[in-house]
Amino acid sequence: MLGRLALVPDLSGALWLPAERTLVVADLHLEKGSAYAARGVMLPPYDSTATLAALAAVVRRHQPARLIALGDSFHDRDAETRLAPATLASLRELQQGRDWLWITGNHDPAISRAMGGDSAASIMLCGVMLRHEPDSAAAGPEIAGHLHPTAKVRMRGRALRRRCFARSSRRCVMPAMGAYAGGLNLRDVAFRPLFREGLSAHLLGDGRVFQIDPRLLLPD
Repeated sequence: MLGRLALVPDLSGALWLPAERTLVVADLHLEKGSAYAARGVMLPPYDSTATLAALAAVVRRHQPARLIALGDSFHDRDAETRLAPATLASLRELQQGRDWLWITGNHDPAISRAMGGDSAASIMLCGVMLRHEPDSAAAGPEIAGHLHPTAKVRMRGRALRRRCFARSSRRCVMPAMGAYAGGLNLRDVAFRPLFREGLSAHLLGDGRVFQIDPRLLLPD
């Protein structure tokens, strides 16, 4: 629970809110590959396709009535214009039959109506604030993205680094779902002001989500 919301972390990195029939995702970073290519860094141009395929799979599992994307859904202001027609069609299909809310982020401070759904800077849900960037001064509970949390642990004699949910009694910082989004180790100083009251790491493992004792977390 977070405030009055029951949270179910999904192996995909999405967050399922069953009582609200709401699926929350963070940091899709659509068209990051094409943004890098424009700067001469040639990456395979399939990240948007892969990201939306992962999103489609979790949508099929939960059949949400509403989907909330917590910012940085698009890697830059021009990403919308670079979406291939087939990719845009996949997005349209995902939006059919459900409410869709884009929360704006630092990479996508404005999202056009052409992308479907609605957009807002934040939304309050059952007393929990959903926003892109976590706020260490927030008085109430919050769900956010932005930091792309990852956890590094040693299991069976080898170091393992995976995306994770960072949880406390006051907030949940979600992992990035974008195929090229990358991640920030939970031992980084950026997390300290957000989790002064304690930290619980929920690592996306092989086949299930593992809750990790914070004392086992390793730096990079």
